[in-house]
Amino acid sequence: MKTERQRVTRAGIARVAGLALLWGSGFLWIKLALRGFNPVQIVFARLLLGFLVLTPIALSRGLRFPRQGRLWGHLFVAALVANAVPYLLFSVAEETIGSNVAGVLNATTPLWTLLLAFLVGVDRAVTVKKAAGFALGFIGVVVIFSPWESASEIASWGGLACLAAAASYGLGYVYMGRFLTGRGIPPLMLSAAQLGAATVLLVPALPFAGLESPVWRLDAVASLLVLGVLGTGAAYLLNYRIIDDEGPTAASVVTYLLPVVAVILGWVILREAVTTAIVAGIALVLAGVTLTRRQSTEIG
Repeated sequence: MKTERQRVTRAGIARVAGLALLWGSGFLWIKLALRGFNPVQIVFARLLLGFLVLTPIALSRGLRFPRQGRLWGHLFVAALVANAVPYLLFSVAEETIGSNVAGVLNATTPLWTLLLAFLVGVDRAVTVKKAAGFALGFIGVVVIFSPWESASEIASWGGLACLAAAASYGLGYVYMGRFLTGRGIPPLMLSAAQLGAATVLLVPALPFAGLESPVWRLDAVASLLVLGVLGTGAAYLLNYRIIDDEGPTAASVVTYLLPVVAVILGWVILREAVTTAIVAGIALVLAGVTLTRRQSTEIG
């Protein structure tokens, strides 16, 4: 039994790491995609691409889309608060603010998730250690990006849009954990169905903003493909699996790892400087993640 628990724990850590890697570069891909496409086009394309990636895989495994109208109602609500709204808000925000500021504000997602999960009774096991872990992780993200140097951006409409997007993500984690996971539906089919629902929700916005002529730049197109195929399709499957296995609050901890991934990729690929503040922030982030995950393991 001990060996089995260790194996599950390693699998969970691997999934969180994979999701952090896929999502950690997401703000960069959005920023690059904005060179050729507007926010509505980016969100619609990434949702459609994610849907087109997951659906053939699900159908090839003999899975079928849900038929219950009530379940589809839950899927459309989850698609609205966990996909359409936050994706669009972050894309609009990054037209006027830096991707680093968006990353800082996105890191408030676990705090919103913890609060909302407690309020609706999804996760009542909020101990002092778990709360301290979340707070420590958020402080680490703040130290990494030193947002006091971009205070005007955080206080702008773009900053408020990012904060609203993070809150929407938090609501999405809680809603999916309560109404969609643990009901015997494979995560792969749940992911495909939700991305399909989110794509449908974006269709009414296309006549207003999505039909503008895009600029077919190679970097913008490539970034949009990566964002849709990997950052949405593959990542969403991992996201559902983590929520199903460990709960919505534990799953949202991956948000803290995103700036760590961004820093490492910047250093390795772009040769960006790694300062003392960045190293200290990464240490705080990892300490916070460890504390919250350890507490979740003890409770489970």
